[in-house]
Amino acid sequence: MAPIHLSKHLLLRLLAYRLQAQTFGDLSPATRRLLDGLAKERKPSDGETVAVPLPGEGQLMTGTMLVREHDDQQHHVMVTEDGFVWNGITYPSLSKVAYAITGTKWNGPRFFGLRGKVVEEQQ
Repeated sequence: MAPIHLSKHLLLRLLAYRLQAQTFGDLSPATRRLLDGLAKERKPSDGETVAVPLPGEGQLMTGTMLVREHDDQQHHVMVTEDGFVWNGITYPSLSKVAYAITGTKWNGPRFFGLRGKVVEEQQ
């Protein structure tokens, strides 16, 4: 019998993980060490939710195309060695591109979906 304090949603996620692990293999030792290290250094206080960065996050490779829809229009931004190209103009940061698109100050990585909002799971 499942512990009563675990939500149905969490139990389904745990079950799905176990089935995948049985089928495809569990986490590698290196991944386990990485996750353990992140958990130890990012312990939240009561009620606080902490976003944990993924390895390599923020490192976009040259040639990557970012796509964002804003005001019913798709915007394509190409990552280059010199910055970010949008509408033929090179910008030094994604935040500058987001400002050019929206006319308001944005966190560029968040605007392009590279850094999500932290959402608490509801039971």
